Amino acid sequence: MARRRAARRGFWKRHPQLMRSLLLTATFFVAVGTGLLFSAWALVCRGSACPAVSTLDNYQPRQTSRIFAADGRFVAELGVERRTLITIEDIPTSVTDAFIATEDKRFYQHAGIDWFRVPGAFIRNVQAGRWAQGFSTISMQLARNIFPERISREKSLVRKLKEAKVAREIEARYSKEKVLELYLNQIYLGNGAYGVETAAQRYFGKSVRDVNVAEAATLAALPKAPESYNPRRFPDRAIQRRNTVIELMRRDGKISDSDASLAKAYPLQLATRSATGDVAPYFVEWVRKQLDERFGKQLYEQGLRVYTTLDVDMQLAAERGLERQLQAIESGKLGAYRHLSYEDYLAKIASGEARPAAETPYLQGVFVALDARTGAVRALIGGRDFADSKFNRATQALRQPGSTFKPIVYADAIHRGYAPSHLVSDSPLTLTQVGSDTWTPQNFDFEFWGPVSMRRALYNSRNLAAINTGRELGEASVISMARRFGLTTPIPSVPSIHIGAAGVRPLEMIASYATFANLGTRPEPFGILRVENSRGEVLWQASPKRTVVLPPDESWLMVSMMKDVVQRGTAYRATTGEGFRYPAGGKTGTTNDGADVWFIGYTSDLVAGVWLGFDKPTKIKANAQGGILAAPAWTSFMTEVYRRRGNGPADWTRPGSVIAREIDSRTGLLSGPFCEGDSYTEYFVPGTEPVASCGPSSPFMLPDSTTNDGRPASTLGRDTLDVFRIPPRP
Repeated sequence: MARRRAARRGFWKRHPQLMRSLLLTATFFVAVGTGLLFSAWALVCRGSACPAVSTLDNYQPRQTSRIFAADGRFVAELGVERRTLITIEDIPTSVTDAFIATEDKRFYQHAGIDWFRVPGAFIRNVQAGRWAQGFSTISMQLARNIFPERISREKSLVRKLKEAKVAREIEARYSKEKVLELYLNQIYLGNGAYGVETAAQRYFGKSVRDVNVAEAATLAALPKAPESYNPRRFPDRAIQRRNTVIELMRRDGKISDSDASLAKAYPLQLATRSATGDVAPYFVEWVRKQLDERFGKQLYEQGLRVYTTLDVDMQLAAERGLERQLQAIESGKLGAYRHLSYEDYLAKIASGEARPAAETPYLQGVFVALDARTGAVRALIGGRDFADSKFNRATQALRQPGSTFKPIVYADAIHRGYAPSHLVSDSPLTLTQVGSDTWTPQNFDFEFWGPVSMRRALYNSRNLAAINTGRELGEASVISMARRFGLTTPIPSVPSIHIGAAGVRPLEMIASYATFANLGTRPEPFGILRVENSRGEVLWQASPKRTVVLPPDESWLMVSMMKDVVQRGTAYRATTGEGFRYPAGGKTGTTNDGADVWFIGYTSDLVAGVWLGFDKPTKIKANAQGGILAAPAWTSFMTEVYRRRGNGPADWTRPGSVIAREIDSRTGLLSGPFCEGDSYTEYFVPGTEPVASCGPSSPFMLPDSTTNDGRPASTLGRDTLDVFRIPPRP
């Protein structure tokens, strides 16, 4: 080693001219670099290129509008930035210490730029060949966060120089305490929270004044990557980062070894979402869009008070019921499930193996509940994770409704003078739908029952019976009725629409069933009751709209038929079979190859509907069925709602005009001595009841006891489900 050093010294002694040249070259480049840097520093803020720091003298963030539930409970804030200001005197030392230890440990020693960090950052960036490490101080972060329009987020030397120069001016004008106060009120901390006070409320349900060391460290862990360390989405990662912050505080002498150990062992205790204004995000966004159209900038700057129709308890019940059912499907409890689960997806996101995309790869769900009489939306879920996907599947998606569309077909039939006992054909059929394409629809069991009553066809969800009924009525008539029920999406005039081939918006489809629940009058769904300004003056008030679709007697017949879906049909197993005893009607739905499953049900005062599926239509699982996959979430929700109320809904009163007759189940005629089928009570609008009884020449109807291949009907009956095969949308 000594010989090498001696050799090097000898080389430079033998070549003094080379050494002088290299030193002069190095000096020249250092001088030029320094000159360029000073020139850039002098020119970067020339003119009005940089913001005026003096504007901070009277800095006041925009006021957020606040959204309240129907009972006055706080739901959410609306604004460009959700922020509650707090003074530095009210912020605990543990919070300021945590942020300084993590973000800028020499905060009190520098004047805006931490020169000790610059060389290390420079070397790291040169080695990486890109902007890999910064040297931002709290003052520099404040500069770019408080003046985002003037100091961009791009990683460039110009931006960094602007940031540094504005930071120096801020430090020259304001005290360290003022700089820290501005910073802690301005910084984004994930979950839609700006500033430590809002973040403490949204994560812990309390003021930042009351947080402990572990919670202070959790807040200080967030600026580095607010969404990646969001404790609601990634609790394990948040705890790991929090403990790193606690260790930094211990090394800086801000807390003792014992306090650090206690803080690291402290469990992550997050407040319930309902207590922190983090409830019903899809509902809130639906409301926000409507408010934005009406009030524009006023909504984000003037602190409006928005009172909505939301019922927080119902919303939480809907979320519990839906997520419980989705997890049951993903866990394989309802049969083999081969797709990526939501939990596995989150794990892949956390590990970096996957990135969020427009179409989520996991099973999604929609849940909507509304007041049957007024149309007031009480709960709305547009997806599983608003932070991951803000696409509102309840209001924006177009999905095939499947057999949930059939009640509209049968309502049109009743309105046209058909009776529930009217015999329709459940027989094979091959049709030409679009161009020369043929379509051979099937029932779930690939069997055909022949003549069957409309009532029985509906509660057993016989596809061919619905198609043939719709064809008798005509597609134009059914489409017209669908419009009266509130469906606004395109419905092509093809036979497959009778079993739900045309896409609908889930909110419209679910809300249409309020027509039945309300005995013929359809209320339009709405979410906003009134809007007030900051002085309490009413700026706008809702005027609910109601449209008469069917007379009460016709509607009551439809309710009677749809009650059978719950009491003995495709929804029996998940509703009545699970002990649900309240008067209710509804309809299951399952679409092409099990890509969408539905259940929409109602009582006399509440309508609720569930949809499950993938963003990119994909078969959910083998033998996917709305009655098994979707209906249990509805039952869970309804049971919780009425248990909390302490009393169930009233049954529908039969209109005086509706008449009853004893009918033969085989022929649909009046029951008499020559009838061979079972006798049952059927209901009619006057003038639609049969006037003849069974005789030797009566029409034949498939007996209840057997199917057309001789198997007992009990193998179908109430367990028959309504999966069907329909062609792609034309």
